[in-house]
Amino acid sequence: MRRCLFFSAIFLILLTLPFLVSHYVVGIFILIFYYAYLGQCWNVLTGYTGYISLGHGIFLGIGAYTTAYLFLSFGITPWLGMLIGGLIAAAVGLFMGFLGFRFGLRGIYFVLLTIAFAELGRIITLHIKALGSFTGLFIPFKPSLLNFQFRGNIPYYYIAFALMIFSLALVRIIERSRLGRYFIAIREDEDAAEALGVDTFRYKMISLAISGFLTALGGAFYTNYIYYIHPNTVFGIIPSIEIILRPIVGGMGTLFGPVVGSFALTPLAEFSRTYFAKGGYEGLHLIIYGFLMILVVLFLPQGIISYIE
Repeated sequence: MRRCLFFSAIFLILLTLPFLVSHYVVGIFILIFYYAYLGQCWNVLTGYTGYISLGHGIFLGIGAYTTAYLFLSFGITPWLGMLIGGLIAAAVGLFMGFLGFRFGLRGIYFVLLTIAFAELGRIITLHIKALGSFTGLFIPFKPSLLNFQFRGNIPYYYIAFALMIFSLALVRIIERSRLGRYFIAIREDEDAAEALGVDTFRYKMISLAISGFLTALGGAFYTNYIYYIHPNTVFGIIPSIEIILRPIVGGMGTLFGPVVGSFALTPLAEFSRTYFAKGGYEGLHLIIYGFLMILVVLFLPQGIISYIE
């Protein structure tokens, strides 16, 4: 009962927050929700099956570029474009999974495969003129609900908030289902799970497809929030690392780990980036990131959520 009241209070506070704080703070919360959502997408694969991906930028980039290209070239609404991008990302994820899982890649070898796919996506996009090549794509500002463009941050706040809540609900359903139990069995001891009759190849493929599809939706949101995309900002290694930091700090393989990690890291990143940039110390916030990661690994190896629980 207390837990229900606590979460209800938090939910109501977040619903009314945009009308109580400044425009800048609303922007911070958009990023908190956004990275919590992306962290949860990554968590579906790595947190629950144990297969580490450092190349989720491939899915982020597919979602971003598919949505932008379809809107700019054919006038297709981003609401539909994001679903198409999600399906393409899921298909790419299945292909990547087939190469990795069918040939038994585990550990560092699977990590390298995911990095290779993300880098391949970045290089290909950089050399396709229709996708903006080295310049990137600029999205013209035509505010309307159909165009997924709004005046002010408040609509984006609620869309990002809805994405985070959706990911929490979906992962909760997966956790309580047979699918989730198979994922966890693969993470804990894949050989034992296979010996007990679990089709590990099938369920790893399902996990990767779900993770890729959801991450692509986040890429579509990013495109229509920033109005500009470049291969380095979505396919590069930095966005992939930004995605994984939140669940690692918050707690991998847990429902609220990515959310807790995003609430802890994102404000710190934004405030420190702004503060050090004013003083001419751009990039110093990354040192703080690294220091925080060392502290988490040393004192909270299971993430912040383990201490809270």
